[in-house]
Amino acid sequence: MYRNRMNYNDYGTWLREQLGCRAQKISLNAGFTCPNRDGRVGYGGCTFCNNQTFNPDYCETQKSVTQQLQEGKEFFAHKYPDMKYLAYFQAYSNTYGDVSHCIDLYEEALQVPDVVGLVIGTRPDCMPEELLNYFAELNHRTFLIIEYGIESLNDNTLLRINRGHTVADTERAIRLTAERGIRVGGHVILGLPGESHDELMRQSGILAKLPLTTLKLHQLQIIRGTRMHKEWQEHPWPLPSVDEYIDLVLDYISNLPKSWVFERFVSSSPEHLLVAPRWGLKNYEFAHLLNVHLCRRHE
Repeated sequence: MYRNRMNYNDYGTWLREQLGCRAQKISLNAGFTCPNRDGRVGYGGCTFCNNQTFNPDYCETQKSVTQQLQEGKEFFAHKYPDMKYLAYFQAYSNTYGDVSHCIDLYEEALQVPDVVGLVIGTRPDCMPEELLNYFAELNHRTFLIIEYGIESLNDNTLLRINRGHTVADTERAIRLTAERGIRVGGHVILGLPGESHDELMRQSGILAKLPLTTLKLHQLQIIRGTRMHKEWQEHPWPLPSVDEYIDLVLDYISNLPKSWVFERFVSSSPEHLLVAPRWGLKNYEFAHLLNVHLCRRHE
């Protein structure tokens, strides 16, 4: 129904089908943290992580959720005056904290004019049953996606990158969320240290059995100042060329259900923070290359 001409389900088209209108996500930083930062399971966060790589300038914790959404709307409104919006609780783990406080923030976002739904990013080990029950109710009155940072389906990798949760945590959280009728998104990084092509194909088989609705894939990026940056400097491992990465993506998604919706296949960090890989491509240029490779596979 919402497959694009390259024969995979495109997020933008799917979203318009779901909402009946064009919608733009507005990223929020609502002041959350993570259990591998505050000491509950560890310190320092994931070794690859620097939230500056994806937070827009208006995402500042001293601003309320309402203010961030209003400024985000102003940023996009000049392009699309009739645009509707999804409040995207993106930075850190947005279900980690006092449940009542979390709910107050979500409900605040839904009071902002033209906000027609929520996307809530979190970790698989940060989903209390009380919140799941709230989300099940919320899902009946607004558009909702719970987006889990999966990153890897290898426990050794998760330990190496200081993720602080297990593959079993991931599988449990996704299943419990989907069982309540809630749309579930996932986020996976391709190219983490020690993960070969064969290992990633093994992981894609595990992922395929989970009840996801949407999926984000992106390449591992070495970000300046992170612990992974230091590790890579001291003991570098090979990072794929853009063509190698595209072939990896196509192999990976060939194992996944045809019903899944792909939000993205690549990510672009700010130039001043990105160490490697430096492909020098805009997102639309990458999308063109991906489609070229995909066409060749279907010739």
